[in-house]
Amino acid sequence: MIERQLQPLLHELVGVVFAPTSALGDATGQIRPTGVQGVFHADARVLSRAELRVDDQELENLTRGDGGPHGAHFVGLARWLGDPVPDPTVRVDRLRRATRNGLTEELRIVSTATVGVRATVTIDLGCDLAPIEVVKSGGAAAALEAKTGQPGVLTWSAEGITVTVTASGADVLATDDRITAPRLAWPVELPPGGETVLRWQLTVEDPRAVVVGPTGDPEWSRPEVAADDRRLVRLLDRSLDDLRGLRLAETGAPEDVFLGAGVPWFLTLFGRDSLWAARMMLPLGTDLAAGTLRVLARRQGTRIDPSTGEAPGKILHELRRHELALPDHGLRLPPAYYGTVDATMLWVNLLHDAWRWGLPADQIEPLLPYLEAALRWLGEHADPDGDGLVEYIDTTGHGLSNQGWKDSGDAVRFHNGTLAAAPIVLAEVQGYAHEAAVNGAALLDAFGRPGADRWREHAAALTRRFRDSFWVDGRYGPQPALALDRDKRPVDSLTSNIGHLLGTGLLSGEEEDQVAELLTTDTLAGGFGLRTMSTEDAGFSPLSYHCGSIWTHDTAIVLAGLARAGHREAALGLAEGLLSAAEAFDYRMPELYGGDDRSLVNRPVPYPAACRPQAWAAAGAVLLLQAATGLYPDVPGGTVRLTPLAGAELGALTVNGLRVANTPVNVAVDRTGQATVTGLPTPLTPTLPTQRRHPIPQPH
Repeated sequence: MIERQLQPLLHELVGVVFAPTSALGDATGQIRPTGVQGVFHADARVLSRAELRVDDQELENLTRGDGGPHGAHFVGLARWLGDPVPDPTVRVDRLRRATRNGLTEELRIVSTATVGVRATVTIDLGCDLAPIEVVKSGGAAAALEAKTGQPGVLTWSAEGITVTVTASGADVLATDDRITAPRLAWPVELPPGGETVLRWQLTVEDPRAVVVGPTGDPEWSRPEVAADDRRLVRLLDRSLDDLRGLRLAETGAPEDVFLGAGVPWFLTLFGRDSLWAARMMLPLGTDLAAGTLRVLARRQGTRIDPSTGEAPGKILHELRRHELALPDHGLRLPPAYYGTVDATMLWVNLLHDAWRWGLPADQIEPLLPYLEAALRWLGEHADPDGDGLVEYIDTTGHGLSNQGWKDSGDAVRFHNGTLAAAPIVLAEVQGYAHEAAVNGAALLDAFGRPGADRWREHAAALTRRFRDSFWVDGRYGPQPALALDRDKRPVDSLTSNIGHLLGTGLLSGEEEDQVAELLTTDTLAGGFGLRTMSTEDAGFSPLSYHCGSIWTHDTAIVLAGLARAGHREAALGLAEGLLSAAEAFDYRMPELYGGDDRSLVNRPVPYPAACRPQAWAAAGAVLLLQAATGLYPDVPGGTVRLTPLAGAELGALTVNGLRVANTPVNVAVDRTGQATVTGLPTPLTPTLPTQRRHPIPQPH
């Protein structure tokens, strides 16, 4: 039998994060030298082991809980110590906290025994400095030798990284067979009813890291929320704590903050993820959007380079300290990789939406040259065969074969399960492109720059081309295909991708109505959210990464699109799915989870390798809050649209501390759905939406 190297599972691990540091251990609090457990800092595992024992015995696990925004709290029992009675009399509380450059642990040993307690508390450590891609592929690295110096201090060094553990009052054992598995040891003596606290900390010096943790408080407001559905409050609170821990900046530019994509694999700059997360966070302020836009603008492509996917005007896909090589997957990505088809349009759309939310003109104007370059990429490089549609293909043979947000190799499948051949033309990417052309034109007009008419014409031509090429006949009537393949054949599976078309302007009102109907079928919406692929497609699997699972951000984006377009019942159904899933996941939403039917397991099935926390999953809570309040500002236009999802089904909702044009704004929705907004900056006034309807297209 051939032995496989498999990606380690994550779903039962407990994580803490304060970017660029994160730690993953088991439910008892142990960090064991197996799988993906360890402490990571900027793409390197800086600690591969931290196992606590008392008298060389592991504690009996009792429970665990939150330890603040960057922490976790574990409770264990030492039942062999203390009084010989049925009730435990010696417990150990282990409080772990991530810091920007390491980790701290506090061990509180408490005795309620009537006799004195003597014991030896130990922590066994290990460090391998394994690169994240080695860990992700199921590989291992040799443990490094520890060095001792001052009392209670251990160090490891390699690849320019220095890792230091300091443990006041501890004996350090790091010779002979313990040179690669050093031990910290504290002798403990407690009087009857006594307690003591032991501490150790990990610090990392990593001058070659490409990302750092920014200083100061988060760039967004933290609103006060009262809701009949308490799940919404709990989800928002936990999500904002997680987002606080995912803040990053580029080395050398700490003032421009963005969100790292997720723990543990993607805690760095990802164009698509960071842009979507910043866009979702706009109801809490525009500063995060501004930082994300600037950091990606600085790395905007300037030349044609097939080896990296770079092209003039193109926005970066991901940034690493070194080449990311996953041989088993055929991947070898350069440190700065541009293999994304959608990030450039998403950059334009974030700039536009931040402007609508009140990003000041003096922050927009320096970005206008980058806007124009992004639009040139859309017009000159995004459509290499000149057919009017945006497409992609990996020409290197070792990049991402799929370059939309569903970027796994098997993500683009026909209804019969066969894979589509590249170049691929994705449906939602055409929506992003249409939106970017229209939004770019609006910005050019507003700031007196030439060329707006060209992009409005581009958008109109794209609308016609999409309508002629993508609509096919499906079981539930006309539907947009997932994609076109290299022969421009519609890839006729029914997927969540079509939900991303809502609100992009690519569809008529009647077409949006039809898409909403498709999104509410049980085949897509029968789980705890929106399935990525219909259960009736041959490629469907509930635990496929992109062909049947449910992604938190995907569901939130589609939910928001449905709510904004007035499809209340459809949006409420997805909202209930997300809130039910949040409850099952202790309100820390994973990147994705299983697409099983609700009636099958009665709770969402974890996807075992999902990142958690993850930026656009956590930011989805803010997008859900925005849909619930129905607050849609247009600061340059002087209006605010107010169409809440909250009301009879979702319940009453009050939110104090949203931000429009950097001004605190409050929204209250009663149980009948009547909404009021206060605090709007002058001269903004609430308005009611209008809707247009056009015929549903027939398949070609």
